[in-house]
Amino acid sequence: MGQYIAPLRDMQFVLHELLNVEEELKQLPKHADVDGDIINQILEEGGKFTANVLFPLNHSGDREGCHHDKTNHTVTTPKGFKEAYKQYVEAGWPALSCDPEFGGQGLPLVVNNSFYEMLNSSNQAWSMYPGLSHGAYECIHEHGTPEQKSLYLPKLISGDWTGTMCLTEPHCGTDLGMLRSKAEPQADGSYKITGAKIFISAGEHDMSENIVHLVLARLPGAPEGSKGISLFIVPKYLPNADGSNGERNPIFCGAIEEKMGIHGNSTCQMNLDGATGWLIGGPNKGLNAMFVFMNAARLGVGMQGLGLTEVAYQNALVYAKDRIQMRSLSGPKAPDKPADPIIVHADVRRMLFTAKAYAEGARAFCSYVALQLDKELNHPDEQVRKDCADEVALLTPVIKAFITDNAWTATSECLQVYGGHGFIAEWGMEQYVRDARINMIYEGTNTVQSLDLLGRKILMDNGAKLRKFGAKVQAFVEANGTNEALAEFVTPLAELGDKVTKLTMEIGMKAFQNPDEVGAAAVPYLRVVGHLVYSYFFAQMAKIALEKQDSGDKFYVSKLATVRFYFARLYPETAMLIRQARSGSANLLALEADLF
Repeated sequence: MGQYIAPLRDMQFVLHELLNVEEELKQLPKHADVDGDIINQILEEGGKFTANVLFPLNHSGDREGCHHDKTNHTVTTPKGFKEAYKQYVEAGWPALSCDPEFGGQGLPLVVNNSFYEMLNSSNQAWSMYPGLSHGAYECIHEHGTPEQKSLYLPKLISGDWTGTMCLTEPHCGTDLGMLRSKAEPQADGSYKITGAKIFISAGEHDMSENIVHLVLARLPGAPEGSKGISLFIVPKYLPNADGSNGERNPIFCGAIEEKMGIHGNSTCQMNLDGATGWLIGGPNKGLNAMFVFMNAARLGVGMQGLGLTEVAYQNALVYAKDRIQMRSLSGPKAPDKPADPIIVHADVRRMLFTAKAYAEGARAFCSYVALQLDKELNHPDEQVRKDCADEVALLTPVIKAFITDNAWTATSECLQVYGGHGFIAEWGMEQYVRDARINMIYEGTNTVQSLDLLGRKILMDNGAKLRKFGAKVQAFVEANGTNEALAEFVTPLAELGDKVTKLTMEIGMKAFQNPDEVGAAAVPYLRVVGHLVYSYFFAQMAKIALEKQDSGDKFYVSKLATVRFYFARLYPETAMLIRQARSGSANLLALEADLF
């Protein structure tokens, strides 16, 4: 069922040539000893594990799905999933970037990030089990009490236990202020939690000894809305003092959601009937604590989009080189065959280039943000930490929405390369399209991400965070503006930077008069910012490729061609998007609802 080979060469290019991670990490005492050889070795081993262990389970896991025993409330994962998880744990992969104090390996997030790309390319449904565990680890690590950390973190880091986030309820999704789950305080300091949660990824399964659910609920007398939400640790099995499993906690899977993609992951309806839980993060402060998990998940979903884009591209490329259909319009390119391979056709190349460019742009973007996270957490200079935190906050919704939007486009284009075979399940390509579509919805729909970017991250601070990123763009433009060889990349980057500044000011002024202007402009606005980010990284990559294109390494020739395609064929979307964002809210809201 197709193939997956970790794109190590491009990963190494991004980390070592574009981002200079080895030099960056030397500024962080915690990671000063992490050199390029260590990083490359980890990625090489990760590539072997994902290609040889996880990828072969992707198609079979999708076809089989998970099995729910309604009597015992248990879930069995597809054949091979549990055994693959055992290998994952035994190899120490869950501990890669976790705190050594609790058993982690303490490696940088930027390294873990590249490994997670491989996980998502090889098997997104499987990867969601350990991926959610890492979010639970981060939340407890930041907001847990010392006792909670010592009990839960070693087990999550080892992989013996996995984690989930339990937010959504049948009557409320994004609007968490409407949730109804209740938490009643007990004399021993614990709480009895009752309620129903839906869409809980990895909510029940057979891969780990215990499952640690992070559950949002309301305390008695809590304020209405989001200000009255608290967060609780609710394990599947109540842990004994030594970390062993005690009695079964009444949090059960009532059903598995029947969904269009990621069938290998158990998306559960979870019922809590007086389940025992412990408060984390303070009373009525649950949303603040959960945002640690939610932001980690949003970055992770962006990585899912990148992973699917990469694996779809790889397989479409192999198919395009092998499949023969018709002759090239300019004459036969394979005269010894009855037809030419379809990669000679211009529009097939357009589809392949689209996926290639979106994968390589996303890889640079995600790696950059992961490095900023490392600096936010570990840099000795407080101002650097603050600047990095602002940049991560600004770019998180862009990673989640822009990359997953592009993944939907890219996987669809790659399916199209296959022609009629594309929608036949045995080829595997239609699975990537189905899996990619959900990434635009969960962890906050892409519209919600757009509103977060424009309304909260930009307009709420009068564009301060955006200006910080814009200053980096401007510095690159000024440093390279006189380089004629780079003009085809630097000029459009500079123009887009100016346009984003003007567009932001215009929307901000309109929003003072009518807040609906933000909602009307948000989605195209985020895509414009996404293209600004990609243009910035592609221009930098072009500079490196131009300097090395005559080195004999054809990688740089390919990179330069991809950058040129991006600026010629994908970047021009910004003109349309800017017109859409400027068009106002009247064309959307003037019509009465009953006239639709």
